[in-house]
Amino acid sequence: MSNKRGRIPDIFKQWFENKQWQIRPYQKKMITAFARRKSSLLIAPTGAGKTLSGFLPSLIDLHQQLEDLHAREKPLNDKRDKDSKAFVRASKKLGLHTLYISPLKALTYDIERNLHQPINDMGLDIEVASRTGDTTAYQRQKQRRQPPHILLTTPESLMLMLSYADAPSIFANLKCVILDEVHSFAHTKRGDFTSLALARLQYLCPDFIRFGLSATVAHPDVLALWLGANGEAVDVVEAKTRVKPRVKILNTKARIPFGGYMGKYAAADVYKAISQAGTTIVFVNTRATAELIFQALWELNTEVLPIAIYHGSLSKDQRQKTESMMAAGKLKAIVATSALELGIDWGDVDLVIQMGAPKGVSRLLQRIGRSNHRLDEPSQALLVPGNRFEALECLAAINAIKKGELDGDAPQSGALDILPQYILNCVCSAPATIDEIYQQVLASPPYSGLDKTTFAKLWEFTQNGGYALQAYERYNRLEEVAPGVFQSASKRVTMRHRQNIGTIVEAGRLKVKRLRRSHQGKIIGEVEEYFAQQLVKGDTFYFAGEVLRFEGIRDMMVEAKPGKAKEPKVPSYVGGQMPLSTYLAEAVRELLNTPDAWNKLPMQVRDWLELQQAFSMIPQPNKVLIEQFPFRKTEFVMFYTFEGRKANQTLGMLITRRMEKLGLQPLSFSITDYGLSICSLQKVLLSHIPRLFNPDILGDELEDWMLEAAMLKRSFRRVAVVSGLIEQQYHSSKKTMRQVTFSTDLIYDTLREYDKDHVLLQVTREDAERELLDLSRTADLLIRFDGNYDFRALSKPSPMAIPIVLDVRSEQVSGAGMQALLEQANLYQEAEHMMDDIRLLLSEGGNADGQ
Repeated sequence: MSNKRGRIPDIFKQWFENKQWQIRPYQKKMITAFARRKSSLLIAPTGAGKTLSGFLPSLIDLHQQLEDLHAREKPLNDKRDKDSKAFVRASKKLGLHTLYISPLKALTYDIERNLHQPINDMGLDIEVASRTGDTTAYQRQKQRRQPPHILLTTPESLMLMLSYADAPSIFANLKCVILDEVHSFAHTKRGDFTSLALARLQYLCPDFIRFGLSATVAHPDVLALWLGANGEAVDVVEAKTRVKPRVKILNTKARIPFGGYMGKYAAADVYKAISQAGTTIVFVNTRATAELIFQALWELNTEVLPIAIYHGSLSKDQRQKTESMMAAGKLKAIVATSALELGIDWGDVDLVIQMGAPKGVSRLLQRIGRSNHRLDEPSQALLVPGNRFEALECLAAINAIKKGELDGDAPQSGALDILPQYILNCVCSAPATIDEIYQQVLASPPYSGLDKTTFAKLWEFTQNGGYALQAYERYNRLEEVAPGVFQSASKRVTMRHRQNIGTIVEAGRLKVKRLRRSHQGKIIGEVEEYFAQQLVKGDTFYFAGEVLRFEGIRDMMVEAKPGKAKEPKVPSYVGGQMPLSTYLAEAVRELLNTPDAWNKLPMQVRDWLELQQAFSMIPQPNKVLIEQFPFRKTEFVMFYTFEGRKANQTLGMLITRRMEKLGLQPLSFSITDYGLSICSLQKVLLSHIPRLFNPDILGDELEDWMLEAAMLKRSFRRVAVVSGLIEQQYHSSKKTMRQVTFSTDLIYDTLREYDKDHVLLQVTREDAERELLDLSRTADLLIRFDGNYDFRALSKPSPMAIPIVLDVRSEQVSGAGMQALLEQANLYQEAEHMMDDIRLLLSEGGNADGQ
């Protein structure tokens, strides 16, 4: 009864009819692909039933195999006894049939819940289980002894399973691997990690097929290549819809600020939209914004609407409670970060509100797709820009959606710091040679071009730590048990490795205990260590949707009680802000140079742009606008790059170093996604620009800065943790970030002095260039616009400069200008005064040169 032609059994056809659903053409293609053993990538908009499409072939195949078993075990009286011991034993022998991999633990729980519905409705004898970091030790042991037919897991839990000696038997009967939300992590370090796990699975079980499930992406062919093995792309199946989402910018009478990115100014309008809709998800870009916006909405909640908050730093219990309430339709709205933008299926969401700029078209579409989770109905969304620049970004994203244009990250070669972890993972399972593991690594698309010399250096590091570290026993992790054959050096090495599997290097975090009395209370989530260290007893802060009063730190926990305050602090989290996509940056440039399109922007933003055009100029598509002006008794130079925060951060560091050499005495610089402003004691003249904005600063300045910068130590810290040089977790205790930092800084300094060619220093440099600097984007910017710039000397900051020069998150520059301090001011009021001054100056006939 094998499903050679992709036939759909009657029981499944009947189930679709009972649901009043139709089996869609792309679902039939997936069933046929499974029958023909063809790996495939399904690309479909949110609400198209991607997950069911991925599982449907497995459910059908398992059903048919079980039916065959029933037929063979059929008793003489012609009754099918599905509870017979013989059938149960035979069913267990099928083993693990389908492995589902999700980037989010919450998604595995949601999928398990949704998967049980068709299984129960059709009375299928299919066993489903989840395995994540929250799975109990008893359940994990049981799953290894008797694997379920379908196992739902995460990349980290899969790699852990692959480290055991019984991995070959666990995955012996594997028929299919389903990777969900592939677009969200494929071209990241975690994607490299997942690709290596698939390569290991391929080595253990060569015959399984791969199904990738993805939202609509700009380059399906690139994603199909990542999903394949040995350089062969998988087939692409696309589910297209003609229905476009209905997206608009929030119409508000509130004053749109010049700076900031949270959108709190529009809280009253957002609350009104929530009260008029059925159910709403309010998406924000950072966990800090989630806390702030939730509080702003709660203060306006005169109707006592059930509004909840959801982000990754809340406790598991808090998140699951919110998920259950949302699934049961008990919430009117939920304020959420990206933790909710993937996959979780809540069909009755009527509206999505995006607070702050989307930063990417594809990411915005993913979030918008959470509303009206049905293929043939338009999603409804409101965009709330955090400031006037973000209004441009929102309109550019809306225009891109109307045109059907998308953006996405370009693929990069695989991160090298994962390979020592992978090598050790393999030899924990079974002894192996360097060539065996090297060939497995080459089968992973991100590592297909890895040269043997680099791999040999990484192997040596995994084996004994390298020249400077090999004398220390803890770095001797591989033992040669036969000529050229290696295994884990000890049970202790294996245990430490298994406790630290993964690529996510967390900033030091402390659990938050909400006290009821004395030191008793409930854990409600985590804050980062550096934030907790700034608190003194009596301080208040927003967390988990309420105001808490800090009582102290006890047993590595932040203890706090409910409290009241006018100005509570907001926990901030490292890496919270999202980068502006290259596509959207170019779209903003184009929009700026299309004045006819400005009428779709809020009136305040149009007024701002018209003043900019009259007082200075609008940045041109093929040139960088550079403005110079006096401000607060210092001199400012402003570069409008539109290249994102990381590229502007790098540019700021490099240009200020060159300014220091030229005697211009730089003091500090501020960045946004759109530009860079540098404050100095000396005026930057037109004659200086060819020396400052020049590709040659990527030479000496970059090298000098990188060798001196604390940034390289920060990058080394991450590389050291991922490669296994330093553990975050040991036994039941977790090291504080201070402990990790002390250890890694000491090792970094040792390697710099005694082993300059150590492979981890090379990996650190590459990691910093890729993850922290966005060096390729910075280099492209400098080369593209070398000599192509417009320079304006002004008497005051221009309207477009105001949001950037007033950004309070400035970086100070060590050097000759350090003695000058910028005065404090009311930023919003000052911005309005500057705009009024510009209007007055223009009415008196002042021009772009401030004359």
